[in-house]
Amino acid sequence: MRLRNVKGSKTIIENSKYIILNPFENKGNWNKIFNNDNEIHIEIGMGKGKFISEIAIKNPDVNFIGIEKFDSVIVRAVQKLEEKEIPNLKLIRMDAKELDKVFNHEISRIYLNFSDPWPKSKHEKRRLTSPEFLKIYDNIFKTQREIFMKTDNKKLFAYSLETLSQYGYKFKKITLDLKNENIDNVTTEYEDKFMENGITINRFEAIKEIV
Repeated sequence: MRLRNVKGSKTIIENSKYIILNPFENKGNWNKIFNNDNEIHIEIGMGKGKFISEIAIKNPDVNFIGIEKFDSVIVRAVQKLEEKEIPNLKLIRMDAKELDKVFNHEISRIYLNFSDPWPKSKHEKRRLTSPEFLKIYDNIFKTQREIFMKTDNKKLFAYSLETLSQYGYKFKKITLDLKNENIDNVTTEYEDKFMENGITINRFEAIKEIV
C-alpha cells in the first residue's frame, strides 16, 4: 500500500544530510562519500528505513546505502533519522533499474527485504531477483556477490532460489521459518507486523564468487 504524500516532502528530502541528491555523479567514487574504504552494502526498497538504519548502527565498520523509489516512502525514513547521527549511512531516491548507472563494482552485499513479488508472469522482469536484475547487479558488485533476502511470499522465495541458482549463486543459509532460527536478525517494519500475526518469514544468504 502506497503511503500518502507528506506535505513539504520534497524540501524535507532535499535538506536531509542523509540524502544523496545526485547519485549518478558519484559513480566509482562512493568511498569518498564516506571518507573510508570500508565495504558498502545496499538495501533495495528500504521502505521507512528501520532495517537500514539499525543495521548501520550495529555495524559501524560497514557503509550502508538505502535505496527507495518513492518520495512518499523515503521522506518517512528521513523524518525518523533527523535527530540521529549515523555517519555510515546514506539514502538514495532512485529506481533500482538504474543501479549500474550509479555504482561501478563498488558494492559487497545487497539486501532485499520484502520486495514486491510482482506475481503476474508478464511482470517477471520487475522482480528484483529476475535474471534481468541479476545482470544489473553484476555491474555493481565488487569482488564477491552476496544477496541476502527476506520475504513472506513463498512463490517469490521459490522463484528467487531457482533464478539465483541458475545464475551461479550458492546458498550459505536457507531459512523457511525465521522465527525458529537463532540468528542476530535486524527486522523491518513489515517484518515486525508479520511476526506478530504469525506469518512465516523465509530468508536466504546467497553468494557467488567472481571467477
